[in-house]
Amino acid sequence: MNIAQLLVRSAQVFPERPALFHGKHQVYNYRGFAERAASIAGFLRAHHEFAPGDRVALFMSNTPEYLEILYGIWFAGLVAVPVNAKLHPSEMAFIIENSGAQLLFVSGDLADMSKSTAARIGSLNAVVIAGSEEYAQYLHAAPLSVPVERDPEDLAWLFYTSGTTGRPKGVMQSHRNLLAMTLCYPVDVDAVEPRDAIIYAAPLSHGAGLYNFVHVMLAARHVVPESGGFDPEELVALARYHRHVSLFCAPTMVNRLVDHVAVSGADVSGFKTIVYGGGPMYVEDVRRALTVMGDRFVQIYGQGESPMTITSLSRFHLSDYANPNYLQRLASVGVAHSCVRVRVADSDGNALPAGEVGEVLVKGETVMQGYWQNPEATASTLRDGWLATGDLGCLDQNGFLTLRDRSKDVIISGGSNIYPREVEEILLMHPSVQDVAVVGNRHPDWGEEVIAFIVARVGTTVEAVELDSLCIDHIARFKRPKSYRFVPELPKNNYGKVLKTELRKQLAEEGR
Repeated sequence: MNIAQLLVRSAQVFPERPALFHGKHQVYNYRGFAERAASIAGFLRAHHEFAPGDRVALFMSNTPEYLEILYGIWFAGLVAVPVNAKLHPSEMAFIIENSGAQLLFVSGDLADMSKSTAARIGSLNAVVIAGSEEYAQYLHAAPLSVPVERDPEDLAWLFYTSGTTGRPKGVMQSHRNLLAMTLCYPVDVDAVEPRDAIIYAAPLSHGAGLYNFVHVMLAARHVVPESGGFDPEELVALARYHRHVSLFCAPTMVNRLVDHVAVSGADVSGFKTIVYGGGPMYVEDVRRALTVMGDRFVQIYGQGESPMTITSLSRFHLSDYANPNYLQRLASVGVAHSCVRVRVADSDGNALPAGEVGEVLVKGETVMQGYWQNPEATASTLRDGWLATGDLGCLDQNGFLTLRDRSKDVIISGGSNIYPREVEEILLMHPSVQDVAVVGNRHPDWGEEVIAFIVARVGTTVEAVELDSLCIDHIARFKRPKSYRFVPELPKNNYGKVLKTELRKQLAEEGR
């Protein structure tokens, strides 16, 4: 089993179907896509003499070359190591060295930085700039006739976790893992038709890139924006041009797109589906998105360790307004994907009854093999086949999972657990609150106290007394923040996740 066989099959059955677009310009059809991947694979095997299982890294912005390089790597029986293009050179160097990658593909905008950094990485033998004259040699090489045969359990994708503390860990995803994830998409997320187009507005190195497989499998279209990233105005224009457009967005991206549509009155009929995940999407933000853009949304919950495939909240459930449990379901992350089992457990791994909060565990065909060269982390995360996510949540009687928080973010004040997300949801009900993060701060008497960092919407102001009143009206008094810090923005990592560790560090420094 080689995941590249998905491309070979589509190219054989539908060779003339459009495959890749750069903005509005068609780059190649499925025959051309497969031919380019096969030639890249031929060069990798003949010139570099790579053996199956060797690692090849990509440190690239979203470019038209990205997908053909990925499939060339798999076609050759190698392992892809995608690296987020926004990382610092030292972070990139750690991933390359830890993975043992021997070759690095880079996009032109990152070439200078990559080459200077690569000189210090012992495992690397070459750095190739996508689109360069040197790269053209890969496309003109003698192609492999078929993908190199791989065992279903062989490593295919080595993804390094974003993390908010410590060094990233390499998540090992096999060909079987990736195929199981792919087959779940049309069952649990969204049906894909040949006329559909997926736009890569989020990094191809992460969640957005993982959705390439189902669109390759069903010979749909792939669109790389000319900007290489997320620009709401460009995105609306591409949706209007291509029609039947789908994309994966982080919650912050959804909010920016909704803001743009609300202000501009843009036509959104070209959008088919917007899948969101990767961080908390608050109820008020979801309701606003549905009001502004209609029933075009699906939520997924996953981790690199079980990519995109723990639970999903379907388009149906997001638009089931008459359901008496609608608001509760809107606050949830949906129900288990069809290929996994999900349970909430106590500290000993015992399943908890509905309504009780514990750690979210997941088991199934998409769960990783383990962490690359890190048996200790693997053993602490994979327990009897179950992946311990580190997230806290509860299941209701109908199987809907509601996340409370990361286990490390729970605030314990006076012996009571306070889940920051619950407080954040209330604070976001205030019309002037744009963004919020709630953390715990040491307190001599109570252990911890609740602190809220608030970002106000542009052109508005908000007073602490208003927020306090809002909390008193909706949650227990002991849960409300003891202090409000008004800031211009929240610290976030390259994936848009709030760095609560930085906020706690800031509070600790203030207390010295």
